Amino acid sequence: MVKRIGFACKWIDTPEQVDGIKPKDPAKKYNTGGTTITWLNKQTREVAEQKLWDLMQQNIESTRLLVERVGNLETHLRMVRLSSDILPAYTQEDWSYFWQKPDVREYCERHFSRIGEIARQQDVKLSFHPGQFTVLASDNPDVVNRSIDEFEYHVDMARWMGYGSRFHSNGFKINVHISGRNGPEGIRTALPRLSQEARNLITIENEEISHGLDNCLELADDVALVLDIHHHWVREGEYIDPNDDRVKRVVDSWRGVRPTMHYSYSRDEWLPSGFDHTERPTMDILLESGHKKQKLRAHSDFYPNKTVNAWALSFLDNFDIMAEAKAKNLASFALAEQIT
Repeated sequence: MVKRIGFACKWIDTPEQVDGIKPKDPAKKYNTGGTTITWLNKQTREVAEQKLWDLMQQNIESTRLLVERVGNLETHLRMVRLSSDILPAYTQEDWSYFWQKPDVREYCERHFSRIGEIARQQDVKLSFHPGQFTVLASDNPDVVNRSIDEFEYHVDMARWMGYGSRFHSNGFKINVHISGRNGPEGIRTALPRLSQEARNLITIENEEISHGLDNCLELADDVALVLDIHHHWVREGEYIDPNDDRVKRVVDSWRGVRPTMHYSYSRDEWLPSGFDHTERPTMDILLESGHKKQKLRAHSDFYPNKTVNAWALSFLDNFDIMAEAKAKNLASFALAEQIT
């Protein structure tokens, strides 16, 4: 059994690129480009459509190159979350028509199919994570409608790559937070409105402020769950044990597919000055000394705390780990070196 550690969305070659990749940097070819709705709306339709066509080609090619690059890593590092920005303005009311044009659909289907083939040939585990505005459990019907559209956009890309016909085939997931005032019941209400492929690929992740792990577990019979251990620590102040019954229920929610969990660590600037990274941060002490959960949830660039890392890596017996750190692949590689 392969125990994997992956990274999210962006490939960098140096720590300095955490703050941005320059156009001439070699890493640029592995990362997507973008535009804004404001810019598109200021152009003639011809200019805007050409921009979308160019970005489609560029971003699909960068995604293919990224998957190939990850596929050439050591087997335990072959996991990556793909960018949500591959097809700009896909769900925007004024521009969604572009993505329904026959030549555009044909291009996407053909080239995404190749990405899926590469991933399966090279044993790369893929995923998506729609952004924070995808709130399926919102109490605002318009937000739910837009969230479903955004989720199905990711499903279209997954379907073109050959995923979704089976429950989390090849471990593929499209993950969203259990956010929104309606909580678990809101998610449960939204599920029947999703396509079958969407229901096969959706995962629900515990949040650090509002809905926690216990809320997620209410959905364990409906969807696969993603345990974010940093979110849980921020919300509950607990370093949850890998053998905890709640963790076992998360594993069971994947119905025999190897689960993925998320791991991040608080940024140095929001921990006490000179904090000793050989010790576990203690939430109660941090809060008593004036530190705020809203700050502590922010992701560090790397994983400096080997004690906390050892705890996170102890989950590898049952989970693959998505490293959510600003230094992306460099952070996941460094974390993997600590596997004993």
